[in-house]
Amino acid sequence: MSRERIEVFLIRIFKVIGIAFFAFISIFPFYWMLVLSIRPLQNLLTDPARLVPTVEEIGSLEPYRGVWLEQDFGQFIANSTVVSFATVTLTLMFAILGAYAVARLNFRGRNLMSSGVLLIYMFPAIVLAIPLYVVFSRLGLRNSLPGLILVYLAQTLPVALYMLRSYFLTIPRELEEAGLIDGCSRLEVIRRITLPLAVPALASVGLYTFMIAWNEILFALLFLLEARDLWTLSLGVRQLDTFEVPKTWLMAGSVIITVPIIVIFFFFERFLTGGLTAGAVKG
Repeated sequence: MSRERIEVFLIRIFKVIGIAFFAFISIFPFYWMLVLSIRPLQNLLTDPARLVPTVEEIGSLEPYRGVWLEQDFGQFIANSTVVSFATVTLTLMFAILGAYAVARLNFRGRNLMSSGVLLIYMFPAIVLAIPLYVVFSRLGLRNSLPGLILVYLAQTLPVALYMLRSYFLTIPRELEEAGLIDGCSRLEVIRRITLPLAVPALASVGLYTFMIAWNEILFALLFLLEARDLWTLSLGVRQLDTFEVPKTWLMAGSVIITVPIIVIFFFFERFLTGGLTAGAVKG
């Protein structure tokens, strides 16, 4: 065997070993969390090192029944679903119109708006928390899901505007001008031409917004702490991290909040990749 073939063979071996190693350290923590969420606490205490749950443990799902029946996780899931999908809908609606205006229309302050759309991220969320708490308390929006949705909308809209603007700039103007010549209004051009071409970017923005609204805890804790019936899933998982609640229940809650994000991510992965890279280079 020649030296070149030996080098290629060794490179392939190290490549496989490296991929297997990083896959293991990435997947094993989630697998261990899943195992702990299935096993009852008494079984875990008697045999903590067992990596594979038994059929009886899988069939009982005791920790999941505990968090669902005794910790009101059904209500928390419903609240998080409402908040997340409302945030995604509103963010996309405003971001599409705003990003299209910045990318295609000429108006005073366009360049300033285009360059300053991300300035809000210069300020950490903790800096804005107290002023928002005071303002929302005076407006009567504290302890309400619409108030939390409004906060998430302000938090996700700048990045959504930036991402969609970058993507809209890659769409040829000639396509939209042809639609205008054929008698379409500006809104019809957006609906019939621009949006179908921007599906990857829309999927990316929707996934990003959903992840923020589904997992966020700071503003949820600040605005919903006193209204337990309005808690989101992140607050529900937080209440499990106490000495009174079995750690298997905490693992079950962690699995519940993690699995939807994983499923949605893998479903939209191809759109996510295309949406994040399409506006990076304009040619």
